[in-house]
Amino acid sequence: MNKRTIVVTGAGGALGSLVAKTFSEAGHNLALHDKDSAKLDALVRGLNLPVGRVYSSTVDLTDGKALQASAKEVIAKFGSVHALFHLVGGWVGGKRITETQDDDLEFMINQHVRTTFNLFKAYEENLGKSGWGRVITVSPSSTSNPLAQRSVYVAAKSAQENLVLSLAAELKDANVTANIIQVKAIDVDGSGNGSTPAEIVSAMQYLFSQQADKVTGARIPLS
Repeated sequence: MNKRTIVVTGAGGALGSLVAKTFSEAGHNLALHDKDSAKLDALVRGLNLPVGRVYSSTVDLTDGKALQASAKEVIAKFGSVHALFHLVGGWVGGKRITETQDDDLEFMINQHVRTTFNLFKAYEENLGKSGWGRVITVSPSSTSNPLAQRSVYVAAKSAQENLVLSLAAELKDANVTANIIQVKAIDVDGSGNGSTPAEIVSAMQYLFSQQADKVTGARIPLS
């Protein structure tokens, strides 16, 4: 595998940190984003990569102009971007629709739809020119069969999924794939409820591989 440049959002979380560690150990360059500067700084220190192989920024992904500026810095540093691993989390639930506040809906739209739109807008052109690319997001398996008291979360994640599928169609002829890994939950604590970060990373490694060149525009269920 040639050395690639990978943008990881939500990099300071349990999944994002493992993704960064796994793909950096495979020799790839990383552009890391997280809203928590302390977590991001700790991650960069722990990776202990040469300065030429890592870029980090606490840019707010809901701020399109700030993300565009950050993307220009990433492209100036590495030349080409080959992958977007969009792993920003955030959940609002446990409420009936009548109990859900307008702010809850706005938060979910910003967290899952606006960040995705801004990320794709910032990098689609460069991805299309790279000659090879991967886009991966993680989503709940309930988007196709919504559960009670998760309305605004599932609505926002469904919209995010459709942005991914649209990008897959737009970049299909550019040898760039875009896929969604669906999980019941991210099982950080090893409770057996959902998929562990390691299991999700394994699926990401497959989608990143040459063997997955023809897998695009897919929802891939893990649990």
